[in-house]
Order: sequence, then structure tokens, then C-alpha cells
Amino acid sequence: MRTRERTAWPRAVALTPQAPPPARVGPGEIAVTFVGHSTFLVRTASMVFITDPVFTTRAGPFGRLGPPRVRPPAIALADVPRVDVVLLSHNHYDHLQPSSLRALGDASTVTTLGVGRYLPRRGAGELDWWQAMRIGGAEIMAVPAQHFSARTPWDKNQTLWCGFVVRVDGVTFYFAGDTGYTPQFQEIGARCPGIDMALLPIGAYEPRWFMTPMHMNPDEAVRAHLDVKSRRSIGMHFGTFQLTDEAIDEPVRALERARVTHGVAPEAFRTLEFGATAVFR
Repeated sequence: MRTRERTAWPRAVALTPQAPPPARVGPGEIAVTFVGHSTFLVRTASMVFITDPVFTTRAGPFGRLGPPRVRPPAIALADVPRVDVVLLSHNHYDHLQPSSLRALGDASTVTTLGVGRYLPRRGAGELDWWQAMRIGGAEIMAVPAQHFSARTPWDKNQTLWCGFVVRVDGVTFYFAGDTGYTPQFQEIGARCPGIDMALLPIGAYEPRWFMTPMHMNPDEAVRAHLDVKSRRSIGMHFGTFQLTDEAIDEPVRALERARVTHGVAPEAFRTLEFGATAVFR
């Protein structure tokens, strides 16, 4: 019989104050701000994107049930700048909260097949893998991920899940969504060359006998970074909601070990402090 040992997380973790995100960046630059879990604010010269926006206190129905948030959103909803595009990878509660989407006003939501039924307003598009659409100056392509979908016990895999590759203002970024390690990363790297920045999940991976098909561990995330040939990668999906068994800070420590194992420089794949911004050129 397989056994599990769950490491307790603290009930709350205070945030370290950070400088606010830049109000603008120049052509060929991209600013990435870590809000928490899989939520990032991504600014280019002409557009602002947000990934899987979840600002609720819990990752469950109505934002009031399910695993509690141990760190608050590093940017309050009231302080989020005007967003042009929401990138919504799938329908799990820790990635899709209608109340958070409603608060983002008239931002266009790009998601994957079937997920539009959960949106508080009609989205800009539902894409299949390898389909693309344009919004303003951005080309947005849905790319494969190895995961699953469910909103209730009765609707497993009735909608699709994905990552996104976005080309805009002379930069290309990749948001992986939720995913296990898959050979499709190599295909993404081949079909979407020139990725300047990738957001890759590094947490919620223990126990491996159960989580391997759906969530990468940090070693696999480093392999994914190499497969997609990203110039720079940032870890996500950790330190916010306790979804699995590993300690709250273990993904960050394990990422350091994985970089050494695979010969990846610290500046090539790192994490950001909650609320911190990195600007890439």
C-alpha cells in the first residue's frame, strides 16, 4: 500500500514589500510581475496580459471553499492596471475564478475549447491546440499541455487545457499553464522558436506516484525549459495554495538543485519574490 506524508504549511506568510510594476516598457522589452500561484502580470510595449487570474482567498467554489491562500495576492485587484488580454489555461478553481475575471473589466479572455461556459462574460476566443488568433498587435497560440480538466465530480475532461505562446511587440513569451512533463515541450520549442521568456510550473508535485501525469517537479521543469529553448524562465504554481504534500519552500530549493544537475545558470531559470517584477530585454 502506498503511503503519504504531508508536510504542514504555515497558516499565513507575510509578503515583503516590492516596487510596483512599471507603467511602461520599451519596444523589445517585457516586464513580468508575480502576483501569486499562476497569476502573473505581463507588460509589453503596447499591451498588458494577465495569466490565470485568481485573487480569491480560497481555491474552490465561489472562492470561499477549498484550499486557503497562505499568501495574499501580491497586487490587490484594485491596483491591477488596465488589462488587455486574460490568458486562461483551464477550468480548475486555482486557475479560474469568475469573480476575479469580472473585476478585470473589459479585458479580452482567450482560453481553450469548452472553457467559455464558465466565464462571466463571453470570451474573445476558445482555441484548440495549435490554433492561433490575433488581438491588437498580439498573436496568441494555444499549445499542448499534459493535464486534465474538471469543475465538479461529474465533468472530468469535458473541456480542454493548454498553454499559450504569445508574440507581441518584438518579444515571444510562453505561459505553460498546468502540465506534467511531456515530449510535447520539444514540439513547442520546434514549432514556436525564439521564446524569450517562459512561465513554467514547479510546485504541487508530491507524491510523485500520483502527481507525475499532471504536475511537473522542478527537475522536470528545468528539462522543459531546455526543451522549449527559452532564453529565460520563471517558476510558478508554488507557495500560495497547499494542493499537495511537499513543504512550502521545497520547490524553490529543488529548482536550485535541478539547475545544477542540468547545468542551467541561475539567471536562466529562477523564481521571483511575490510582487517582484523582472524586466527582460
